[in-house]
Order: sequence, then structure tokens, then C-alpha cells
Amino acid sequence: MTITPRHDDLPLDRGTFEARLRRIGAERYHDRHPFHARLHGGLCTMDEVQAWVINRWHYQSSIPMKDAAFLSRCRDPDLRRIWRSRIEDHDGGVEAGGGIRRWLRLAEGVGLDPAYVASGRGVMPATRFAVDAYVRFVRDEPLIAAMASSLTEMFAPAIHAERIEGLLSHYAFADRETIAYFSHRLTEAPKDVRFTLDWVLTHATSRAEQEAAIAALSFKTDVLWAQLDALWNGYVEGRIPPGAWRPGEGRREMHR
Repeated sequence: MTITPRHDDLPLDRGTFEARLRRIGAERYHDRHPFHARLHGGLCTMDEVQAWVINRWHYQSSIPMKDAAFLSRCRDPDLRRIWRSRIEDHDGGVEAGGGIRRWLRLAEGVGLDPAYVASGRGVMPATRFAVDAYVRFVRDEPLIAAMASSLTEMFAPAIHAERIEGLLSHYAFADRETIAYFSHRLTEAPKDVRFTLDWVLTHATSRAEQEAAIAALSFKTDVLWAQLDALWNGYVEGRIPPGAWRPGEGRREMHR
């Protein structure tokens, strides 16, 4: 007896699979969060900007750790060779630094002590929980899902361009040096996306693998959205949780 596969068990064609992934960005990416509209429109107070920089640091500094965890599981040297450029983009060289050092330059620009920000003190519990869950996801889930979770980068260049324009237009601290992190990501993220999207579309050959990739990308949008929900609740609504940064802490000392 021949068993005909159910329609929902059949693999999606490549175009439909990609469209499903891209639809997640249109529906769930954090560019739709009201905190970003507030930030890019110049409506954030400096306390809110500083809170964003401090909490986003935990995410930025965890990205190379997430990618190192991925590499530790990857047996294909060609894949490792390509993926390790992500760590190089964030950690950079000893002299020039990379994305992490550029983020600390932003912290300095908004009036924070970079050493305070780099210490991780003051990060909100919800931020820490969400980011650490992402690192564990990439460390523990199958490689296809782990790779697919990074595909939020498909949607990032537009928000970076909007952020550059908004920060330069509305905030005195913003100049080409302090917001260099975002300008670099305009070229780094598309490079990563071209490889990763093709890899996921090519190697997720079963419907189960495709659905796992879609779910992984949705999970990553939840990670990003949860961080902004925490910021809004804590610093816009004024419900700062115990242990989180309080306005006035970690300020950069000004030298005459």
C-alpha cells in the first residue's frame, strides 16, 4: 500500500520558504516596537537613551559568545571559516577593535563610563534572561535552527539607516564617530545574510527542518522585542526593577 504524504508534511519550495522567513520580519521585527519610534523620533530622554545603551550592551557583547558556541559544534571547516568573520566583526583587532568597542564609544558619547557599561552592572533582569536564552538556543539547537535565528539581520539594515538619520537629527551626542556601530552594520549584516540565507534555504530540505528554521527566526524576534518591552516598562513607564541601572549611575567623569 502506498501512503501519500500529507500536504503539510511536504517540503516548501525554495521561494515559498524564503517568503515565510521574510514575512516574520514584516510582522514581528522590533522596528515595529514603540520604543524605536520614540528613540528615532528624538522623543527619548537622555535617561532612556542611556538605559537603552546599557541594556543593549548585554546583547552586543553576547553575540561573539553566541557565535563561538556555534563554531564549537560545527564540524565543517568551510562553514567555520565563513562564520568566524562574525566574531571578528564584533571583537575586531587589538588596535582597531570592532563592533563591541564601537558600542562602548557610543556609551561614552551619551555620557556613560565605558567601564561601567562593559561591567554589565545595571542590566535589567528581563534583558539578561532574553539574551542568555538566545545564547543557549544557538548552543543547543540543531545547526539549521541556530543559523536561522541569526536571520533577523535580513531586516536590520533598514532600522540601522533609520536610526542613523534619527540620532543625527535629534541628539547632540550623535556624530559619525559615536554612531559608527550602526554605519558598519550597514555593510556587515548584508554580507552575513547572503551566506546564511542561502545555506538555510539549501540545507533545510525537510518540512520539519523548514518549520524549525521559521520557528527559530520567530524566537529571535521575541528575544529582541522582549528587550524593548523591558526598557519601556522600566524607563518610560518608570517601573525600574531591583538591581537595574538607576539614572545617574555610571556617568562618565568629565575632565576639564
